[in-house]
Amino acid sequence: MRLTQAQISAIRAIVREQAGEEATVRLFGSRLDDAARGGDVDLLVEVPHPVADPAPLAARIAGRISRTMEGRRVDVVLAAPNLLSLPIHDIARRQGVPL
Repeated sequence: MRLTQAQISAIRAIVREQAGEEATVRLFGSRLDDAARGGDVDLLVEVPHPVADPAPLAARIAGRISRTMEGRRVDVVLAAPNLLSLPIHDIARRQGVPL
């Protein structure tokens, strides 16, 4: 996994601050490959309660994390009971690593 412990801690803190204490986050995609270089940070954020405004929430989380990672691109896939489940959610759950 190509994240430092400080980055992992910052990601967890931002997700909990923005999405609530019960929110969980998984890293998936190219950042899991220690041999790869570069690449964005792909995160699945799962919230156990309905989310009224999912797009702004995902954008806030991505923006805050990007700023802590010196502008690295961050993609946030949001999962909540009231949101449509897409194939990307299944891939992220299957391949992702909880942070």
